Amino acid sequence: MTRIWAEQALLPTGWARDVAVEIGADGRIASVTPGAAPGGQRVGALLPAPANLHSHAFQRAMAGLTERRGSDPTDSFWTWRQLMFRFLDQLTPGDVTAIAAFVQMEMLEAGYGASVEFHYLHHRPGGAPYGNLAEMSARIAEAAEVSGIGLTLLPVLYRYGGCDLRPLGPGQIRFGNDPDRFARLLDGARAALAPLPADTVLGVAPHSLRAVDRDALRDVAGMVPGGPIHMHLAEQVAEVEEIEAAWGARPVTWALEHLGLDARWCLIHCTQMTREETVALARTGATAGLCPLTEASLGDGIFDGVAYLGAGGRIGFGSDSNIRISLAEEIRQLDTSQRLRDRTRAALATPERSTGRRILDAICTGGAQAAGRDGGTLEPGRLADMAALDTGHIDLAGLRGDTLIDSFAFAGDSAMVAEVWSGGRHLVTGGRHIRHDAIAAAYGQVVRRLRADL
Repeated sequence: MTRIWAEQALLPTGWARDVAVEIGADGRIASVTPGAAPGGQRVGALLPAPANLHSHAFQRAMAGLTERRGSDPTDSFWTWRQLMFRFLDQLTPGDVTAIAAFVQMEMLEAGYGASVEFHYLHHRPGGAPYGNLAEMSARIAEAAEVSGIGLTLLPVLYRYGGCDLRPLGPGQIRFGNDPDRFARLLDGARAALAPLPADTVLGVAPHSLRAVDRDALRDVAGMVPGGPIHMHLAEQVAEVEEIEAAWGARPVTWALEHLGLDARWCLIHCTQMTREETVALARTGATAGLCPLTEASLGDGIFDGVAYLGAGGRIGFGSDSNIRISLAEEIRQLDTSQRLRDRTRAALATPERSTGRRILDAICTGGAQAAGRDGGTLEPGRLADMAALDTGHIDLAGLRGDTLIDSFAFAGDSAMVAEVWSGGRHLVTGGRHIRHDAIAAAYGQVVRRLRADL
């Protein structure tokens, strides 16, 4: 057994003092004992560590490179997307391993306990498959072996360039598969994950209603029985208009009517929903996968967290484009966007729970569900996905309970994260990943080469 003793810990029943948590050899929490005598590793404030439920790891190497405007006065998500397609044509399998390991390390250092990779970079530049059809999936698995993070891998089915079923163009061509080849790719991904720890999960992701047809959407949902299913949905106004014209309904409305949405599903973004769609989606039990920092960066819009959580909806956070990997800043961005829209304060707080506490509770529950991962809470039998905040930090000194989480989210950053465990593996200590220097050095070599031609 590994024993951790916390001055305070956030348990399913609320905050408790002097809490001993024991972790078994299987990476699960064996016991939780409030009022325990000190012993084992001592930490300040122990929290469940949420899963990061949406990542395109390779985009981390683009961070900061797309903030100029060309001659087009209407720079938008769609112009950014073209730049992204050109960038990814430079990436090799080895590059993807180094970048993904760095991303996973940053997630852990930010306080996340697991990573869900929405993985669509499958083939060579030009679209020819690698000798191993699942080569790039294997590289994501290799990165997880290096970083130690609990991984949910979601190979993505991507067939078309739009609702008119046009062929994939330059850049996108690396993503493409028909359902038969995709099924074989999934088999290869499953084999690539086999050497990883038992908490590793395989799911599936039809990319979006723009990129798959109805038959493929129906087929792909059954390719990983019981596993998580993720899909981009209703991110941009132009996307909503295209889907409404081609499919006969707004994307969320169509999904509600045809997909049998339930707890297996995670719908990413949903920043373009009507109030009726928001309430109806909340009642399905599916998770809304929010990426507040990326959604702000790309001008997607504001998710209606007030209405969605008010209707009992489940949410989780992903770092998506990985322009910035920060759990604290995602919490802050979600709530402050609600404040700006509604001209209010503490928009997502309740009389019982502060803003930070309510959001953290929600993303731990929703993130675990979306990852297909038995974590999200500090209780016996659950995976030990845990993070400890440094209560010696000047901005946390003397604070207790919900105020600690609020200060982390609204006045702090990842520097307050002291220790992190993923599936019981102690990967961050003293605020740094145990392999930080080696992972950072490998990433540095890749990005220096990629940036040389800018």
